[in-house]
Amino acid sequence: MNTEKIINCERKRFQKFIKFRLPHRFMAVGLTIVVLAILGMLVHAFALEGDMDWLKQLLKKILLVGMLIMSLSKDKVEDEMTISLRAQSYAIAFVVGVVYALVMPYVEYGVSNLVHSGGEAFKDLGDFQVLLFMLMIQLMFYHNLKRYR
Repeated sequence: MNTEKIINCERKRFQKFIKFRLPHRFMAVGLTIVVLAILGMLVHAFALEGDMDWLKQLLKKILLVGMLIMSLSKDKVEDEMTISLRAQSYAIAFVVGVVYALVMPYVEYGVSNLVHSGGEAFKDLGDFQVLLFMLMIQLMFYHNLKRYR
């Protein structure tokens, strides 16, 4: 009997973790953070001078946090269908993100060697690029799946 209580307790904790969503108002908060981060990146790129690599890295992290907040926030009407669509969009984003991370370095290497006839070095993708791509794919597929349901 004691083992069953432990298993049920762990199952409840796991379900609570799986069903975690932020309230709907966080969608606007996440969108605001994303817009401010993009504006900050534009200002950094065109208006600020000097070596401010720390600002660039900070703005990248803020952008990812904003997109994550958007991804985790509930819809106005959250039902079984939207939960299923959200799970599908996460699965699609994961698969497409893995394929992107595996294929893109070779594509980039090939294109850079075509453009620059000298032997370009093989570069691996960074964590920011992969995470940004996966979050963009998840948000895009979720909203498209929701629209065409």
